[in-house]
Amino acid sequence: MQPTPYPVQFSVDYPDRPLNRLTTFFRLVVAVPILTVLGAVAGGTWQWSADDRTTVVAAGAGGLLVFGPLLMILFRRKYPRWWFDWNLELQRFGNRVVAYLALMDDRYPSTDEQQSVHLDYRYPDAARELNRGLPLVKWLLAVPHYVVLFFLQIAAFVVVVIAWFAILFTGGYPRGLFEFVEGVIRWHNRVVAYAFTLVTDRYPPFRLAP
Repeated sequence: MQPTPYPVQFSVDYPDRPLNRLTTFFRLVVAVPILTVLGAVAGGTWQWSADDRTTVVAAGAGGLLVFGPLLMILFRRKYPRWWFDWNLELQRFGNRVVAYLALMDDRYPSTDEQQSVHLDYRYPDAARELNRGLPLVKWLLAVPHYVVLFFLQIAAFVVVVIAWFAILFTGGYPRGLFEFVEGVIRWHNRVVAYAFTLVTDRYPPFRLAP
């Protein structure tokens, strides 16, 4: 029997064609501009001390909306649609950049078009489908996934390095390696959707497949 599909769907179109060896060789360099753009919209926090007694903190705008949706689900049983859309589109953009860094596509990541990277999940009916208290503990319930993902991401890094050499010598990304990296990114997206963007209460499966 086929496993029941998880409500968070992720896939990358396999590049059944020769990949650009030049941009593959310099991938980390050519990705700097789009990484800068992603960093600008994903947000961040910087802190420095003006003197021994004064601390100045500057926080960047942007990033995934986590605390706001948590409060709305907890107290109002609502998930504002524009917050949902922001989180989904930001995740899609981030995944395009990750897939580019993982050599899964040689087309430069778009800020708005899906290209070969597909991430989808349904807008939840918060009043009927989301438990109002569960978002308080989802991050804790997902701890086993953090542990597994730690080792999977190390393995994925090694696989990408192997794929880098394969593309340089053959022009192609071995399909087995491609599907493994795709599965690790899929797993990561499921955990983020469950524990942080809070779009589903269904616990993520421990599998790489859809």
